[in-house]
Amino acid sequence: MIFNTLFKSMFAVTLLMNINAVAIGDDGQAHEATAADAKVPFWELPLLDKAFINSAPNDRKDGLLVGELGVDGGNKDMIVKLAQEMADNKHGDYDSLLIAYKGKFLFESYYKRGRINLPHFLASGTKGNTALVVGRAIELGYLTLDDLHKPLVSFFKGLDATKFVKGVEKITLHQAMTMRSGLRFTDEVMEKFRTNSDQYKGLAQLQAFFELSAPVTSETQVYNYRGYDPIMVMHVLNAVVPGSAEDFIKTEFFGKLGISNYSWRTDAAGQPLGETGLNIMSRDLLKLGALVMNEGRLNGEQFLPADYLAKATSAITRVTEDWQPKSFFYGYLWYQTNLIVGDKSYDAKVSWGGGGNRIITIAALDLVVVITGHDMKDTIMTQVSNTILPAFIR
Repeated sequence: MIFNTLFKSMFAVTLLMNINAVAIGDDGQAHEATAADAKVPFWELPLLDKAFINSAPNDRKDGLLVGELGVDGGNKDMIVKLAQEMADNKHGDYDSLLIAYKGKFLFESYYKRGRINLPHFLASGTKGNTALVVGRAIELGYLTLDDLHKPLVSFFKGLDATKFVKGVEKITLHQAMTMRSGLRFTDEVMEKFRTNSDQYKGLAQLQAFFELSAPVTSETQVYNYRGYDPIMVMHVLNAVVPGSAEDFIKTEFFGKLGISNYSWRTDAAGQPLGETGLNIMSRDLLKLGALVMNEGRLNGEQFLPADYLAKATSAITRVTEDWQPKSFFYGYLWYQTNLIVGDKSYDAKVSWGGGGNRIITIAALDLVVVITGHDMKDTIMTQVSNTILPAFIR
C-alpha cells in the first residue's frame, strides 16, 4: 500500500482515541514548549523530567491522519520498550521518535530536549530538504530533468569565466547534488571563506569557488562530502525560481505542506544555506517522509516528480567518508541503504544529519520513521534494524 493517506482532508472526521493507548509521562504540558522555551537556544533547553510516549498520537489539526499502534499495525510492546530505553539514555542522546505506518501516524515520543511544538535542528539533514525543494522546482517547470546534466555555470549570469580554474565547465548540477563537483580547496582558502562571509556572498561566492579551487579533473570528480556542493545547488534554485529561494521554499514548498513553524538559516546574502541550518518540528518531518513514500504525491496530486524522486533517493554513488557506514550509498543529498532483518533485505531511503536526525522510509513496509537527537556517536540505526522494522514485519 502506497502512503496515500498520511495527509488528510481538513474536513476529515477526527479519529477517536482508544482508551488503552499508552501515554507515559504526559502531564498535559511538559512535552510542549512554552513561549519562553521558544526563545532559548537548543543547548539551553531544560531536559524533560519525564519522557512523553504516546502509542495513539493526538490529532493536532496539522494534516496528519492519526491512528493507534497495535490496533492499526505494529508491535506496541516492542516500540514502547525501545522508546523508554531511549528516554533512559540506553541508546544515546535522542530527542524524539515518531512512526507512521500504512498512512497513519501511530507513535509519538519525546525525551530530553525534544518538544512536540518546537522545531529541532537537522544539521546536515537540511541537505535532504534542499533536494526535495529542487524536485518542487522541477515539478513547477522552473527546472527540467535534463537541466540536472547541464553545466552548473550555465545557470548564472555575471560570472567572469576568464578567471575560472580549468575544468569548472565540467561540473553539472547532477554532480553537485551527488557530492562529486570536483572542487577542491586548501585549508587556507576554506578558512578565508569561513572568516569573510560578507565578502563571499551571492555571485561573489560562486566566483570564488570557481577561481580558488584546484583544477577540476576526472580524478577529483569523485564522492567528496563537503558543504560547498549543496551550497551551489541552492544558488541554482535561487537563480531559477521566481523571487528568491527563500520565498519559494516558504510559499511553494513548506507552505503547500502546511508547514509554517520552521526556520532555515540564511547566508550573508539572505539565501538559505543548502547544507545545514534548517530547524523543523518532528511531526512535519513525517510529512516529508510521506512525500518520499508516496512517490511525490500530495493529496492525490503530483507535488514532486516521481522520476526525479526515485533518482534522488537511489544508490547513485558509494559513500567514502570514514564515518559513513560502508553499506550506505548517496543519491541527490539523500542516502540509500539496505536494512537486513533475518534473511530479508529492505530498501531504505534516508535523510541524515549529525546528532542522529533522520527521516527513514521503507516502501516495502509502508513505514516512515522520524528520529531527532543530539548524539555524538549516533548508533540508533542498529535499533531501527533490530527493533523498529521487526515490530512491523508480519
